[in-house]
Amino acid sequence: MKPAPFAYKAPETLSETLVLLREHGDEGKLLAGGQSLIPVMNFRLAQPAVLIDLNNVAGLADIWRDETGHLHIGSMVRQRRLERDALVAECAPLITATMPYIAHPQIRNRGTIGGSLAHADPAAELPVIAVTLGAQLKLQSSSGERWVAAEDFYIGLFTTDLQPEEIVTEIVLPPQPPRSGWSIQEISRRHGDYAIVGVATHVQLDDAGR
Repeated sequence: MKPAPFAYKAPETLSETLVLLREHGDEGKLLAGGQSLIPVMNFRLAQPAVLIDLNNVAGLADIWRDETGHLHIGSMVRQRRLERDALVAECAPLITATMPYIAHPQIRNRGTIGGSLAHADPAAELPVIAVTLGAQLKLQSSSGERWVAAEDFYIGLFTTDLQPEEIVTEIVLPPQPPRSGWSIQEISRRHGDYAIVGVATHVQLDDAGR
């Protein structure tokens, strides 16, 4: 099948994007990597009147560490870049270890961290990792910005605290404490399939090793 007719917008700045979201509200959909949205549009399970493409918006694909050691990841950073980025591997190795579990390289070449977090698929890996690592999400609208902890962002299956006029612009991870470790394990029928069961953990020991 093919998607229902829609208008296409390709803003180049965040302010333009936020104005479009304010104007179109529930009738507008954000296009990041398109790995979840495009299939449901093709089946006409989603029929947005306006598709707002984020791929030309400046400033959403940066990765940096601030002076306090917090890792900042722009919402449009591709999953493939997360898999290969040296700073991510240093500051959040659990993310690096998680990436090969996500679909296949072709999917990771297009999929974004922000798109995965906002889509809130209960079988997806990145929402679980964001909660496990204590991530904070920056949400912006034409009315301002707010920060939400990843553990408070998720309300239910495919349901988040994200409002119709808001966009996830940044994910911030705290520095990993000393004497801490992590693990992720999944069981699936074959590589790239959704996991039958998966678990991620982050553990910190005290000075006594407990």
